Amino acid sequence: MALFHFVTVWRIESPLDPVWDAIYHFDDWPKWWKGVLRMDVVAPGDANRIGRRTRQVWKSKLPYKLVFETTVSRIVPMSLIEVQSAGELEGTGLMRFGTKSGDTIFQVDWTVRTNKLWMTLLTPLLRPAYAWNHNTIMNWGAECLAKKMGVKISTSTQPAL
Repeated sequence: MALFHFVTVWRIESPLDPVWDAIYHFDDWPKWWKGVLRMDVVAPGDANRIGRRTRQVWKSKLPYKLVFETTVSRIVPMSLIEVQSAGELEGTGLMRFGTKSGDTIFQVDWTVRTNKLWMTLLTPLLRPAYAWNHNTIMNWGAECLAKKMGVKISTSTQPAL
């Protein structure tokens, strides 16, 4: 299995509270984030959402969908959400939140392996396409969140937090 490490940074012209609220309520992502087709709650987790498990279906411009489950393993309110994924994507997602000059910085570090045999076999050839596909979905998320919140968002793949 090939390992992928993706970093996405959104600089959002907004205070932290509404950004945290939009991301923290990830069950609602399919309502506003293009490419997130489904987000079904499998297990609710505790009062702080630790252990919350969702089954997700994502689709970008390339002709395949990814189906996987994520389980919330750690939350630091207004600062960090960590999830473990299993299924067609296996690994760890770390969503971090910070502020800079009045803007909110949202950084996602996603370290995963694919469990789809054809994707694994074609990784040496298609790794750049997989990265492009990931960036497309993340850019859609930024565009959709900007529209939802009525703010400007710039994106980068350079770590900021």
